[in-house]
Amino acid sequence: MNPSSAPTPIYQLPQGMQPRKPAQFLPMSRAEMDVLGWDECDIILVTGDAYIDHPSFGMALIGRLLEAQGFRVGIISQPDWHSAEGFKVLGKPRLFFGVTAGNMDSMINRYTADKKPRSDDAYTAGGEGGKRPDRALTVYSQRCREAYPGVEIMAGGIEGSLRRIAQYDYWSDKVRQSALVYAKADILLFGNAERALVEVAQRAAAGERLSQIRDVRGTAFLTQHGWMPGADWTELDSTTVDTPGRVEPHPDPYAMEPEKSNEPVTPPDAVQPIRIVSKAERLAAKQAQRQKTVVRIPAYEAVAYDPVLYAHASRTLHLESNPGNARAMVQTHGERDVWLNPPPIPLTTEEMDYVYGLFYARNPHPAYNGARIPAWEMIRFSINIMRGCFGGCTFCSITEHEGRIIQSRSEESILNEIVEIRDKTKGFTGHISDLGGPTANMYRLACKDPKIEQSCRRLSCVYPGICENLNTDHAPLIQLYRKARAIPGVKKITIGSGLRYDLAVENPEYIKELVTHHVSGYLKIAPEHTEDGPLSKMMKPGIGTFEKFKQLFDKFSAQAGKKQYLIPYFIAAHPGTTDEDMLNLALWLKSNNFKPDQVQAFTPTPMAMATTMWHTRRNPLRKLARSSEKVEIIRDAHQRKVHKAFLRYHDPANWPILREALVAMGRAELIGNSPQHLIPAQQPGERPVAPPRNAVPQKPRHGDAQRPRSEGAAAAPATRKKIVGPGQGKGKKTMAGKSRAR
Repeated sequence: MNPSSAPTPIYQLPQGMQPRKPAQFLPMSRAEMDVLGWDECDIILVTGDAYIDHPSFGMALIGRLLEAQGFRVGIISQPDWHSAEGFKVLGKPRLFFGVTAGNMDSMINRYTADKKPRSDDAYTAGGEGGKRPDRALTVYSQRCREAYPGVEIMAGGIEGSLRRIAQYDYWSDKVRQSALVYAKADILLFGNAERALVEVAQRAAAGERLSQIRDVRGTAFLTQHGWMPGADWTELDSTTVDTPGRVEPHPDPYAMEPEKSNEPVTPPDAVQPIRIVSKAERLAAKQAQRQKTVVRIPAYEAVAYDPVLYAHASRTLHLESNPGNARAMVQTHGERDVWLNPPPIPLTTEEMDYVYGLFYARNPHPAYNGARIPAWEMIRFSINIMRGCFGGCTFCSITEHEGRIIQSRSEESILNEIVEIRDKTKGFTGHISDLGGPTANMYRLACKDPKIEQSCRRLSCVYPGICENLNTDHAPLIQLYRKARAIPGVKKITIGSGLRYDLAVENPEYIKELVTHHVSGYLKIAPEHTEDGPLSKMMKPGIGTFEKFKQLFDKFSAQAGKKQYLIPYFIAAHPGTTDEDMLNLALWLKSNNFKPDQVQAFTPTPMAMATTMWHTRRNPLRKLARSSEKVEIIRDAHQRKVHKAFLRYHDPANWPILREALVAMGRAELIGNSPQHLIPAQQPGERPVAPPRNAVPQKPRHGDAQRPRSEGAAAAPATRKKIVGPGQGKGKKTMAGKSRAR
């Protein structure tokens, strides 16, 4: 697990293994296996999504990668989980089941922000809801073992990745154990798992059991309490909020004293000279020591009932996220330990090109008979050009899953995919809907010095300001845009991924290129708030940076002779937000004539640092102590509704609740019928708002968050729609499920 040593490229097959000729689609039935001449599958992948053979969908990418390694891979998509029969359709795998909930956490996928079941599912044929269970990773894993007792199970995907240790679960309102404990999987892969997947699969094919593989980066597993990989390993005890220190073994009171010898002491043959140790040698020795160190974080039983220890564990996990210096971590769950190896080494450009250059049918499996799959409709003409995000926004889980180091594809690979879409994808009219990823404009951005990058422990490269060691040159991205536009048959390329505007303002030439050629009237942007209180808890730049970007956007749009508008997104009720903060945001929106069409209240997602703030009322962005600052949180449903109403100050349905809130805040002067007022006074015949059942924010009591209330309840971010700017009509809506950069 040495980050300084180059890992074996994922495209390098072990001696004796040959790549398998790609099937048109990976089989989902025995009949398809018969056509391929298979009597069994080596590996069967179980997923909560419809099977779409496209690299933007995890199971297709993983399946094609394993196929290229020579494995016979089958897929069980959205099986009926009410019995084990649906998990027997392809027979027992020769090696193991690979299980995932799908491209999204199943709880986010299944429930609205108000914890109500969704009626639709963007990853299902026909958009039909209810095709996957709550906590699908756990349910699928249990059914696989029920179908074939003794079969080995590899858990993965974003649900497993974000639940690899004890985590606060918004939907049950308690701290839940690691997904490993519930799923009873033999191994869990987290993060971008191609490298770990290939190594584990190859070793399984060579005869190793998954439960015996303990030395692969990017993997987690259950082991007996106190297990260590070797006698030369050291444990750092970080189970309290004190500074971690070396754990010294306790002396054995029953040990025999060594007998004293009467032999004379032999003096050394010669005095050893003093040797000067260079800085490089000292750093190498320190790095070697870190590679043999495991950090023990507070146990599940501790974090479940102690908010300070939960926040401390969260902070420690995020500080140990750089593959260049991260140490292994361990957390006790009952009588066993959950062991987390360091994060995976990011893929090289050559490896990224290999993964995205594999054969893909680029269509849903024929079993769906051409049924509309909303996620496919959204993604089929878009291209993923990079992975990762160094923004570190606390409410976003991209960093926890994909990491902070940007992994970019080559120009050639991206341009070849455009040609493939043009030639193979039905319905292509010449419009590429996105060249992006987690963030639209982090392509090829990286630390200027690999050694600095390897040793860095910052949570963000752009907060509180852009790091001086970060290369922010957008020239490679501008060049990519220009070459992509020049491909015959490509009429238009728009950028659908969210834009990091604090990076863009460092490169006005990029903004000019973007607004001149790649914006179709509207560009989504995410300032999230205007006030320093919530922004400091989000790790987002001040609103002044957004206003600078808007000036450049308007300037270059005018130069291009286009009327184009920004679609700014905002979050209500984020940790650290007060009523006054939301009022000031509403006043800013009104002064800039922005009228949000639909808004979102903060929803805690697994492992995010803002979720830690929500659950513990502590700030994990700073060193934790019992006396640490308390973070303002908005738990009361009525107050969350008020915060959302401030964002839609222009909606008459919100005026009654806002009038009441403004009076309670002592700001009744903002109620009136002149342009200077925020909302109009009550009109004759207007129905008054019903009195709130409780306008006082609830303060969590000790242990409250751990008491289960409704295991079936869940939440998901609301669909974000466009904001109406000056002179605009209703306009288009953004598509459900589309991720955006924070």
